[in-house]
Amino acid sequence: MKLPQPYWNPYLSGIGLGLVLLASYLIMGRGLGASGAFTTTTAVTVNAVAPEYAHQNTFYSEYLGDGTRSPLKDWLVFEVLGVFVGGLVSGLLAGRIKKSVEKGPRISVRSRLLFAFAGGMLMGIGAKLARGCTSGQALTGGAVLNLGSWAFMLMVFAGAYGLAYFLRRQWT
Repeated sequence: MKLPQPYWNPYLSGIGLGLVLLASYLIMGRGLGASGAFTTTTAVTVNAVAPEYAHQNTFYSEYLGDGTRSPLKDWLVFEVLGVFVGGLVSGLLAGRIKKSVEKGPRISVRSRLLFAFAGGMLMGIGAKLARGCTSGQALTGGAVLNLGSWAFMLMVFAGAYGLAYFLRRQWT
């Protein structure tokens, strides 16, 4: 059995992420994002189940477009698919593919998964309210010095530090 390789240095990883963002602007003419792909997928799913409702709903119809091309042929959809495939390949090459739940000694697997689901729901709601997720707002918007993106990022960090005091005991 192959031993897992250590994680990359976080500073070098940050530089690598910045270079990926730069390449995204140079090659695709757009920055990075993720929540738009999930919203597009949701709109397509709603359209498959209840097409009349999806087209009458202004939120979903915005993502469905005029019907001349598939809404799934979108940069963000392919980017998110690439993230999943890249993560799988990276995990295979580093020997980290295994079934496990990372958690602290004071929390059960069930509670850990419930907290993760609740946190994901809050991030999803926050991404819709802010009109972008951490990758779209913090990375892409921050890189072009968008004031709203910097406000979003500061509030994400403030919220995380505020909640960390109450939740960190679950990990130690």
